[in-house]
Amino acid sequence: MNPISMRAVVCALAALLVAACAGPDRSASAYRDVETRRPMAVNYGTVQAVRTVKLERDRPTGTGAAAGAVIGGVAGSSIGSGRGSIIGSVAGAVVGGVVGSHAEQSLSDRPGLELTIRGDDGRTFAVVQEAGADSFAPGMRVRILTDSRGQVRVTP
Repeated sequence: MNPISMRAVVCALAALLVAACAGPDRSASAYRDVETRRPMAVNYGTVQAVRTVKLERDRPTGTGAAAGAVIGGVAGSSIGSGRGSIIGSVAGAVVGGVVGSHAEQSLSDRPGLELTIRGDDGRTFAVVQEAGADSFAPGMRVRILTDSRGQVRVTP
């Protein structure tokens, strides 16, 4: 494979890896289509504490490992000729798969907030949600939205 074709394949696979690793927005400001036009219970409370957390994807998709293995295999095949090319391809695929898996995890982790809230009803509870444009601070009054499935989001 000539160098220009190999670069094109590597760039295309890298773009695919980045696109596949992006997760849905779970901040309080993002709604999925199925969540629209449904009633939610609205309560109010006061933020007691805010803690920054990391939200991790439950199950990796494998896209990072697969794309990394392909990229590594293609890159490794350009090393040497004959048997050296085969060994380079296999080694490149293994290393690329490991690197791609780690890249997928890094790209899919998202910043989140753990909000401890004391509701006006006297109940204290914590909610974890993806960090969005909204900022929260202890003492701040907030709205607590709860849908029919018990999913909670906190908004200023």
